[in-house]
Amino acid sequence: MCLFSSSCAILVPAAASKNKVKGSQGQFPLTQNVTVVEGGTAILTCRVDQNDNTSLQWSNPAQQTLYFDDKKALRDNRIELVRASWHELSISVSDVSLSDEGQYTCSLFTMPVKTSKAYLTVLGVPEKPQISGFSSPVMEGDLMQLTCKTSGSKPAADIRWFKNDKEIKDVKYLKEEDANRKTFTVSSTLDFRVDRSDDGVAVICRVDHESLNATPQVAMQVLEIHYTPSVKIIPSTPFPQEGQPLILTCESKGKPLPEPVLWTKDGGELPDPDRMVVSGRELNILFLNKTDNGTYRCEATNTIGQSSAEYVLIVHDVPNTLLPTTIIPSLTTATVTTTVAITASQTTSATSSNIRDPNALAGQTGPDHALIGGIVAVVVFVTLCSIFLLGRYLARHKGTYLTNEAKGAEDAPDADTAIINAEGSQVNAEEKKEYFI
Repeated sequence: MCLFSSSCAILVPAAASKNKVKGSQGQFPLTQNVTVVEGGTAILTCRVDQNDNTSLQWSNPAQQTLYFDDKKALRDNRIELVRASWHELSISVSDVSLSDEGQYTCSLFTMPVKTSKAYLTVLGVPEKPQISGFSSPVMEGDLMQLTCKTSGSKPAADIRWFKNDKEIKDVKYLKEEDANRKTFTVSSTLDFRVDRSDDGVAVICRVDHESLNATPQVAMQVLEIHYTPSVKIIPSTPFPQEGQPLILTCESKGKPLPEPVLWTKDGGELPDPDRMVVSGRELNILFLNKTDNGTYRCEATNTIGQSSAEYVLIVHDVPNTLLPTTIIPSLTTATVTTTVAITASQTTSATSSNIRDPNALAGQTGPDHALIGGIVAVVVFVTLCSIFLLGRYLARHKGTYLTNEAKGAEDAPDADTAIINAEGSQVNAEEKKEYFI
């Protein structure tokens, strides 16, 4: 028996409702509608719950007898007896074709004859779909129209489109009846404008039909889109410093692949090819200096067009490192006192100054900070000692001196009287003496 057997073609049960023909004494045949895929096997079963040895018969839509009890009436090798008894007559029809579709009759030969109808539905399997309308390559921005077509389905198949596994709903659908007036040819058209993101994308046309037993048929078209290059410059460090190396990478994408990139600086050729080495898509600047500042441009070209990107290079100074601060002790100059004979008063002046080495502040980083700091400290110390000795020398030679020219004028009421009464007047000019201290 081939009913529900894996060796048979797909057998799809029809509606569960049973066709009945009432008769006397509860004798009536029971049948069930059957749906089968073209090329499969259909099982037609007729049952009688109460039968007093009355014969059963199956006949086709043309009212030709197929089986009368267990006796075959029609010479058709596709039709075989499955089971024959007083309560059941089952037959099989293999390699079912669309022409086998129709209403089959089971007859119970009572008085009068009772019959029951079973409708055999044959599903037409759609052919593998085909996608047309694609010509490779397609330029970015062009409008593409793809058509998916399948024939031989019964009933008409359903076509769905997918791109990147996402269904596209806005499509055109056309259904046409085939020449046999039983099956259909179905087509669907997809229109969309392509861009570079569509390159390499698989567009899928899927055919769904009940005869496919939940396994749809698909056709796939991989898109090839040509587009101009896109360019981006990526530096090896975000903060280039003087004396360091720098690598600029020109990242270019395009279809077809761009030719070797062209590097320029400030609109001209690279000024120092010994330090600025181009390797493939990379520009390697070995040792940065201030003269490298400027705008670097990378150009990429393919058969579709040209594109470029720019990078503005600013070389930064190397950060300074503070030297240790040297504190020089404050020095005090000598105190000098001068006595003037006229006023007989003493004036004392004291000047104190703290001298700090200006070079003891932070300086530029050198090869040996400790050595430089020591040299600066020695120079400052020698300079301060020289200043101190010079001050002492000047103070000693300025001195404090007292003369006898104004001797005796201390008690004079005014300047004239002091001059007249002075012991060192013109009269005694020859006796005038001077002492130097």
